[in-house]
Amino acid sequence: MKVVIVGAGSVGSSIARELLAHKHEILLIDLKPEVIGRSGLRGAHWLVGDACELSTLQDAKLEDADVVVSATGDDKVNLVVSLLAKTEFGIGRTVGRVNNPKNDWMFNDSWGVDVAVNTPQLMTALVEEAVEIGDLVRLLTLQTGVSSIVEFTVPHDSHAIGLTVGDIDWPEDSTLVAILRDQAPITPSRDDVIDGGDELFFVTTIAAENQLRELLSPGSGEGNAPGEGNGSGEGQDGAAAAAAPATADQLGRPDQLDDDGFDG
Repeated sequence: MKVVIVGAGSVGSSIARELLAHKHEILLIDLKPEVIGRSGLRGAHWLVGDACELSTLQDAKLEDADVVVSATGDDKVNLVVSLLAKTEFGIGRTVGRVNNPKNDWMFNDSWGVDVAVNTPQLMTALVEEAVEIGDLVRLLTLQTGVSSIVEFTVPHDSHAIGLTVGDIDWPEDSTLVAILRDQAPITPSRDDVIDGGDELFFVTTIAAENQLRELLSPGSGEGNAPGEGNGSGEGQDGAAAAAAPATADQLGRPDQLDDDGFDG
């Protein structure tokens, strides 16, 4: 796989080092020629230039790349590179680094970003995943903000304990993809019984996260036991209403963003 990484700082170099170890073809683009000598990246290809210039990306033969990673410390650069990679070169997958969390809302398909990597947000999720029991924790956002990977650690007094996976009527847009029990991953089947301390991993739409949270919360146990309903009544209807998309005014409009929103 050919990967083009824009920005050869500590983040870009670390990504390149890992990918080179997995035998991928790597091209790094950076404005500063001195980063080549100090990077210590053997086997990588280099191009010195401004990746925001179309001519630089043409010199890089960007159309041959499978993935473009925008990993600079400037959100403006990462957005422009992602947009050019998508619109001018038809790149199948772009990954954009978010430096300022305030700019996270812009890193979507409108700017050509397939996957946004927000390091502070990811670190927060990992901390929460380690300490939060009985609450849903989002680990990663997928598909330009439409879907996510979430984790739920089953409390030892949960109503779900003793139920099988097939007993529970999961939200339509959520799929249980793995159970982690005693540090061992389990591929879930309908007959697997849920136990206290289990870590449940779901791929879900972001809109359905609240439905999952309602379903797994301590107060929703009555509707989930076998033969007592499927938990898809008023509780989930209310959760679905709560999960309705925010209005444009709530999200903020593009014309409200000024230069102070960027971490330049």
